[in-house]
Amino acid sequence: MDQNNFGFAIIGTGAIAAIHAKAIADIPNATLLAVYNRTKEKAEAFASTYACKAYHSIDELLADPNIHIISICTASGAHLEAAEKALRAGKHCLIEKPLEITTQRCDSIVSLAEQNSLQVGTIFPTRFYPNSIKIKKQLDEGGFGDLVIGSAYVKWHRSPAYYQSAAWRGTWELDGGGALMNQGIHAVDMLLWYMGAVEHVTALAANRLHQEIEVEDTVVAQLQFKNGALGTIECSTAAYPGTAKRVEIIGTKGSAILEENSLTLWDFQDQEFDDSTETTTAVSGGVSDPMAIGHYAHQLQIEDFIDAIENKRSPFIDGTEGRKSVELICAIYQSAKEGKRIYL
Repeated sequence: MDQNNFGFAIIGTGAIAAIHAKAIADIPNATLLAVYNRTKEKAEAFASTYACKAYHSIDELLADPNIHIISICTASGAHLEAAEKALRAGKHCLIEKPLEITTQRCDSIVSLAEQNSLQVGTIFPTRFYPNSIKIKKQLDEGGFGDLVIGSAYVKWHRSPAYYQSAAWRGTWELDGGGALMNQGIHAVDMLLWYMGAVEHVTALAANRLHQEIEVEDTVVAQLQFKNGALGTIECSTAAYPGTAKRVEIIGTKGSAILEENSLTLWDFQDQEFDDSTETTTAVSGGVSDPMAIGHYAHQLQIEDFIDAIENKRSPFIDGTEGRKSVELICAIYQSAKEGKRIYL
C-alpha cells in the first residue's frame, strides 16, 4: 500500500460503524481494508456492503501490516479490550464516544497509547461544525466577557425497540449509563470545551418511560464550574417527539445558542467582535432516530486524526479530552445515586 495512504479497519459493526465506513470512503488518503465482528455473519455482511475484508479473528486483523488505524465501534464498555489489543499491535485507535465508561478504563487506554507512542482519538463530531468552532474562537478572544451560565439540553426520544435492539443497550456493564452517557455525552463534551472544568455537581435521575432498562432515561444536573460560572444539564430519551440538541453559552458581554449545527442566538455587546452568523441547515441529529445523522463531521475528525499522525501532534480530540466528559458523567451518576454534591 502507498505509504501516504492510511489503511483502516473497523472493530464492531453496530449502527455507528456505517458512519465510519462512509466517512473513510470520502477521504482520498484513507482506505477501509477490514472489519471484525464476533458474529461471523455480521462481519461478512458489513464487508460486502463496504468492500473490505471480513476477519473472524481480531488477532489476524491486527497482524495485517497495511492496517494503520483502528476505528473502535463496539459497545461502549468494551472499548478498552479492543483498544488494548490494537495498541499492543502497534495500531492507532480512533474510538467512538464515550472513550470508555469509567475514568479508570479511560486512563488505561491513554496510558497504553503513550507507552507505545501511538495516537488515540475520541469521536465527538459536533466540535467540527463551523459554528461550534465560531463559538470557541469568540470565547478564546474574550467576546463573551465573564462566563455566567453554560447549559446543555438533550431531550430526545428512543423507543423501547431501541433498547431491545442490542443486549448491551441500557446496561451499566456495557452502556455505562443511559441517556446521558450514550446520547447526552456529545453536549456534555461541548459544554466542557466551552466552559472549562467543573468544580462540583448535584444531580437527579429517573426512568420516565423506559422502566425495563438498568440505567436512567432522564437526568438533570446543576454544575459549578471552576471559573465561577454556573451550569445545567438536562438529558432524556423519554421525551416525545424530541427536540434538537442545544448548548447555551451566556456571558456578561454576549451570548450564543447552538442548536445541533445552527446558531440560533449570536449577540454581543462589544461591536468590535464579528456579529455575523454562519448559519447552516440544521440536521436532526438523531432526535428520534439514532441514524438520522450525516458522516461529514466524522470525516473531518478522521482527516484531523490522519494529519495528527503524519505531523506527530496530538489529534484535536485525543484520549485525554475524551476522558473529561466521562469523568463528569460518572460524577453526575454518583450524585444522583448518593443524593449529595460530588466534587471532581
